[in-house]
Amino acid sequence: MKLLRSLALALALGTGAINAHAGNVLIVLSDSDRLDLKDGMLFKTGFYLNELMQPVKALLEAGHDVTFATPKGTAPSVDKTSIDKMYFGGDEAEFKDSEKQLSELGLLSSGRSPVVSLARIEQIGYDHFDAVYIPGGHAPMQDLLVSPDLGKLLTYFHEKGKTTALACHGPIALLSTMADAKGFVSQFEATGTADATADWIYAGYKLTVFSNREEEMAKGLLNGGEMKFYPQDALTQAGGRFSRAEAPFAAHVIVDRELVTGQNPASAPALAQELLSRLR
Repeated sequence: MKLLRSLALALALGTGAINAHAGNVLIVLSDSDRLDLKDGMLFKTGFYLNELMQPVKALLEAGHDVTFATPKGTAPSVDKTSIDKMYFGGDEAEFKDSEKQLSELGLLSSGRSPVVSLARIEQIGYDHFDAVYIPGGHAPMQDLLVSPDLGKLLTYFHEKGKTTALACHGPIALLSTMADAKGFVSQFEATGTADATADWIYAGYKLTVFSNREEEMAKGLLNGGEMKFYPQDALTQAGGRFSRAEAPFAAHVIVDRELVTGQNPASAPALAQELLSRLR
């Protein structure tokens, strides 16, 4: 009942604080329902269910307020391969609860989704938010990495030292803060290398992201397709200091200044706890 009351309050109040101690967390998702692969192939994707809902559930249960946004303000998509209890440690009840909660939020509904655009978030004011969280799934590699609106928001959070959390493929969105993110990504797609800019705001930061060996182990999900590049390589090329868990698919969370990154789906619960600790 506590969760349902929190959900009702969050939906009724929008971005308003539930109480004097509540934090306001912005959840940024991709507009895309696909990832373009090599040779004209594509992979139907979106956000990963557990990577979104485990942190959202933890935030709402703790009394915090969440606002959902995409670059264009369109309803996001869930990656159907993530709708599986294995991403919840095999816990059927937690899995079903997350499905139900997602449905109650209405995020996927084109008619009633509470998602707003990043332009609207700028109008509300970046200062309204205490933290930003970007979950994974492959979709961020389609649009978030080159979104100028997201780059502006993340740069502001960086300058103000506001908590910036990203999970799995989500950390690729950090590239959006580059002066020429599209140029960097295009060059990297074409040649496998790109000129890093010394003034990239996350240069020298220790971070993690879905690793190359995890990509290789999971590439069967792409139905014979091949990604244009792996996020580990791009973030390392840009100047990030990559870290990974000893075992693939093991939980791994890295904290460096305001930046909190989780390596894979298993990292979502620990990342959520780090978020909560920063909102107290």
